[in-house]
Amino acid sequence: MIEPFIGSEALAAGSLTRHQLRTRFTAVHQDVYLPAGVELDALLRAKACWLRSRRRGVLAGYSASALHGAKWVDNSRPAEIFDSNRRPTSQVITREGQLATDEIWQLGGIKLTNPARTALDLLCWYPLDSAVVATDALARATRLKLADVRLLIERYRGRREIRRAREALALVDPGAESPRETWLRLVLVRAGFPPPQTQIVVRNEYGVLIAHIDMGWEHLKLGLEYEGDHHRTSRRQFNRDIHRYEELRDMGWVIIRITAEDVVGSIVHRVGAEFARRQ
Repeated sequence: MIEPFIGSEALAAGSLTRHQLRTRFTAVHQDVYLPAGVELDALLRAKACWLRSRRRGVLAGYSASALHGAKWVDNSRPAEIFDSNRRPTSQVITREGQLATDEIWQLGGIKLTNPARTALDLLCWYPLDSAVVATDALARATRLKLADVRLLIERYRGRREIRRAREALALVDPGAESPRETWLRLVLVRAGFPPPQTQIVVRNEYGVLIAHIDMGWEHLKLGLEYEGDHHRTSRRQFNRDIHRYEELRDMGWVIIRITAEDVVGSIVHRVGAEFARRQ
């Protein structure tokens, strides 16, 4: 497994020579190295950033989210950490603020904010849509309890961005399986539709699972599916979708299929027309 390491520690332990360190490895930060040619992803950035702090810092925000296993973290995004080392670098965002001891976890010996505090920081630090996407992914990866985030909002109710965090938290739903599903859900809510239920389980009269619908309104039997490229490029998935939609239609469901080419106005019109017909 490829892991960043502190170069001076490797030299002191005798596991590398100075020549090997200089020729086979690349410095990510001062005295923090990775094998030459390894591409930094969000997880490696986070671990390297923590070593840069000499293991004293606490990873936060997107970096903590990556360690918690959340998907969709941009690999090019700078690492985020609570740390006393404020030496500026484009690869690290050093955060300030209070951290209670119950808000700090250790994973593999690395200090990071727990899921609830990670969520709170994401909701405070980033624009609403980005924050909801990130918190959806975090909640899905960690089984985050939104009630725990609400408790932290009360704990830090004097924090400058707390009103924005409260607004964004009301839109979080761990049922989203991709950023585009979160985007679609926000489009519907902002258009005035009732918040859709996510990951609706549909079974036939024999209890056999027919589908997990991305989102919709079960009482209306109206669902929406966001179709990524794999629905189009995978022949197996394409054929599976045909049979699945036929079964759903026979059970009285209407499924509106959304792709990246659909614009907001078209989506709202299509959903509105079906919504009115099925009221």
